[in-house]
Amino acid sequence: LDGPHGAFSIDRYPAVGYVFIAGGVGITPIMSFLRTMVDREDPRPVMLIYADKVWDDVAYREELEKVKETLDLDLLYVLEEEPNEDWEGETGFIDAELLEKHMPGEEFHRFFFVCGPEPMMNSVHEGLLHHGIPEAHIQMERFALA
Repeated sequence: LDGPHGAFSIDRYPAVGYVFIAGGVGITPIMSFLRTMVDREDPRPVMLIYADKVWDDVAYREELEKVKETLDLDLLYVLEEEPNEDWEGETGFIDAELLEKHMPGEEFHRFFFVCGPEPMMNSVHEGLLHHGIPEAHIQMERFALA
């Protein structure tokens, strides 16, 4: 079994744990990371912050629940609007305040992988730097819709 090996790859950045931050279709490369970690039975802690507009747009929900059974995964959903009164995730956008509220305790030893729409990525990058995360620990995968 061989994992992803491009520039946006966990294999290039060994760490005690990871924080994955995805927006919309930016979840796709993050799912590749998670599947690789499941296949390897990776014991390192992972946090996933996954933002989308509405709950019905959130991809891989069932698979993510299964991943939680195998990995030490802390999963936080962020939606633009609260879907119902029982909602346990966050609403709004991923910004410095949300990141600070949910940052794992040992974040300075983790690597951060961010993929999503440009405005979200800019906000996350700024928030991570504001929180004191070293630039070298932040990997961003930028994409444009055709």
